[in-house]
Amino acid sequence: MNAPLAKLQQIPASIASVADYEPFARERVSEQAWAYVAGGAADEWTLRENCAAFQRLTLHTNVLRDLSGGNTRLTLFGQTFASPIFLAPVAYQKLVHPDGELATVLAASAAQACMVVSTQASVSLEEIARQAKSPLWFQLYFQPDREFTRDLVMRAETAGYKAIVVTVDAPVSGIRNHEQRAGFSLPPGVEAVNLRGMRIPSLQGSQVGDGILLGGSLLATAPTWQDIAWLRSFTSLPIVIKGIMTADDASRAVSEGIDGIIISNHGGRTLDTQPSAIDMLPEIAQAVAGRLPLLLDSGIRRGSDAFKALALGATAVLVGRPYMYGLAAAGAVGVAHVLHILRAELEVAMVLTGSRDLEAITSSLVRRAPGFA
Repeated sequence: MNAPLAKLQQIPASIASVADYEPFARERVSEQAWAYVAGGAADEWTLRENCAAFQRLTLHTNVLRDLSGGNTRLTLFGQTFASPIFLAPVAYQKLVHPDGELATVLAASAAQACMVVSTQASVSLEEIARQAKSPLWFQLYFQPDREFTRDLVMRAETAGYKAIVVTVDAPVSGIRNHEQRAGFSLPPGVEAVNLRGMRIPSLQGSQVGDGILLGGSLLATAPTWQDIAWLRSFTSLPIVIKGIMTADDASRAVSEGIDGIIISNHGGRTLDTQPSAIDMLPEIAQAVAGRLPLLLDSGIRRGSDAFKALALGATAVLVGRPYMYGLAAAGAVGVAHVLHILRAELEVAMVLTGSRDLEAITSSLVRRAPGFA
């Protein structure tokens, strides 16, 4: 593979959609970094299905509506956002751009968008917060050292983060064949800086089974619902669970007093052949019945995709790969442009369906395309 090209200094006219960023991004990162960012689990069926499922949904217009005073503003957990399009947590952003998360937070601030910062960020959570001009949420992976986990949450609170997003669908990593084939490993200078100094507890005496994972030490410290209750015992921040994909788990989250749910299959990066997130949204929305806000990620590539999710019950959506492609191609300007494109497309969909604000986006505006059950 040739050496990566230099980052774009200005956005070419040929980039008219977020999908147009993908080839520019691929030319500007290493083969190993591309495998990490763009790849999915196993055969990548779920990765493809996340996007394909949106194409099975059609939008229906309403004409001659009064749209005066229209807007895309959202208030959630007492925070106000310019639009319902958030930046999902993505680890190790310095893999694709030397400024990493600092470029992303600059773009999020310019767009007044929520950025969810990964536990495995390649820039410290405090440094990101110092640069932020819009709300930040902190994505938490429970660590084997629970006291270190508590310290992470306390650091986020002190730095001004406004919610804790607990990822619950990845107690182990999915088998990502593209990463293995590319020989992925973190290059020098890229690390999960927020995890420096963490003690790895001794697992001597832990039950050991005869499986590869089951009964082994890796799962001995995997989080359970009891850990969510423990987290609630020492933080007053809203707790959002990311990785819910069934109505049963959503109902359990409600009963446990969770503040919000992100419907997500981890962008197809954990368990392959899961259904798409958007296909599960109506069932989960019915089970939750408005008792807490639902957010959705996995597969958003157009502002019209965001519209479809909002129509089917989501309060907001998160994007991951699209803004990472913008970051890889053009840094902060690329991320900001991706957010601009998605918001512009959302507003076009709202105007052409007669939806003056987010509350006007209803399920009557979305149908399954003919020929799909």
